[in-house]
Amino acid sequence: MAGNSFGNLFKITTFGESHGRAIGAIIDGCPAGLKIDSDHIQKDLNRRKPGQSSIVTQRKEPDEFEILSGIMNGVTTGTPLCIVVWNTNQKSKDYSHIKDLWRPSHADYTYEKKYGNRDYRGGGRSSARETVARVASGAIAKQILSEVGISINAYVSQVGTIELTKRYDEVDLSLTETNDVRCPDSHIAVQMTNLIKKIKKEGNTIGGKISCVIENVPVGLGEPVFNKLHAIMGSAMMGINAVKGFEYGSGFDSIKMTGSEHNDVFEKKGDDISTGTNFSGGIQGGISNGMPIYFNVAFKPVATIMRDQESINEGGEKVTITGKGRHDPCVVPRAVPIVEAMAALVLVDFLMLNNSIKLEDLL
Repeated sequence: MAGNSFGNLFKITTFGESHGRAIGAIIDGCPAGLKIDSDHIQKDLNRRKPGQSSIVTQRKEPDEFEILSGIMNGVTTGTPLCIVVWNTNQKSKDYSHIKDLWRPSHADYTYEKKYGNRDYRGGGRSSARETVARVASGAIAKQILSEVGISINAYVSQVGTIELTKRYDEVDLSLTETNDVRCPDSHIAVQMTNLIKKIKKEGNTIGGKISCVIENVPVGLGEPVFNKLHAIMGSAMMGINAVKGFEYGSGFDSIKMTGSEHNDVFEKKGDDISTGTNFSGGIQGGISNGMPIYFNVAFKPVATIMRDQESINEGGEKVTITGKGRHDPCVVPRAVPIVEAMAALVLVDFLMLNNSIKLEDLL
C-alpha cells in the first residue's frame, strides 16, 4: 500500500490499523533543538479522542502517546521521531457481521478490489482512527509554528442546515473549546448540539463544516504552478476521512461577484502592506501575501448508521445490514484538531522549503 506519507522536508509517515496494536507516525525532518511540550500534544489528542462528550462515539480510548525515538532529555535530536498511540478499547466482534459484505459508502468494496483483502474490523487503514497519528504529528508542527508566531484556529461553523454565518474575524475564537460541538457562538452551538442528539436518537448521522483561520503567516510561502500553497492545503484537507469539499478565501461565493467587488486593494500603513479586503484568503498566485489564511472544509455524514440498509455480499447476493458498534453521529466536533494538524504540517513544510527561513535558527 502506497500513499502513507505526507510532506517534503517535514515529512510524516503514519502506520497502524484501527484494531491493531497501535497507531503511530514517523516524522522525518523535524529540526533539532525543539523542546517538546508533551502537555500540548496530549491536549490536542484529547480534543480528537472518542468518548469526550455525549455527541461523539462512546468508544473509550485514552489516546496517550509515547515518543520512541528522536528525542533526548525532552529535546529533539534531529533524527526521525517515532510517535505511538496504543489501541486499548477495540471490540472487533462488533464488525463480524460485515466480514463478507460491503457497507454502503465505506471503503470495503474498493479495498477488496484493489488489494484482494481488507481489514473489516473498523476499516483498518481506512478508519478515521488513523488520524490520531496526524494530530500527534501536527501538534509538534504547531509547536514549531508558534516559534515564528503563526497561530491556527479551527472551529465548527455548520452542522446540517444550522450554520454560523459570521466571518472568522467576527467571532471570538477563544470560545471554541467552551462547548462540546466546538462552535465559537454559544447560541448556535446549542442548536448544533440539539440537532446532533436528535440525529443520533434516530439512528442516523449528519454532516458539517469546519472553518479554519491561520494568522501571522509571512509573505512568500508556497511555490508557483503545481505546488501552490492553496493546492497543497486543499490536498491535505481532502486527504482527511469523510471530507467532501475544500474552499479558501471567497471560495464558491466568488462566482457571484464582479472583479471590481472581488479585488483586494493594497494599502500601506506605516511600513506594513496589507489589503483592504481579503477575498483572496491570504494567498495570491499560490503564495501567502501576509493576510490571514482562511478556508472551509466540508464533511459528509458518517457512513455507518444504526438503521437497516440494503447492500450485497461478496457473492453478489442481496443482504440487509444494520450498523453496530460505537460511531460518531457527526464527525466535525472531533475533526477540528485534525484540520488544524494538517494545516500545521503544510505550513511547516513550506517554511522549511522557503530558503529565507531557517527553523534551526529560531529554535
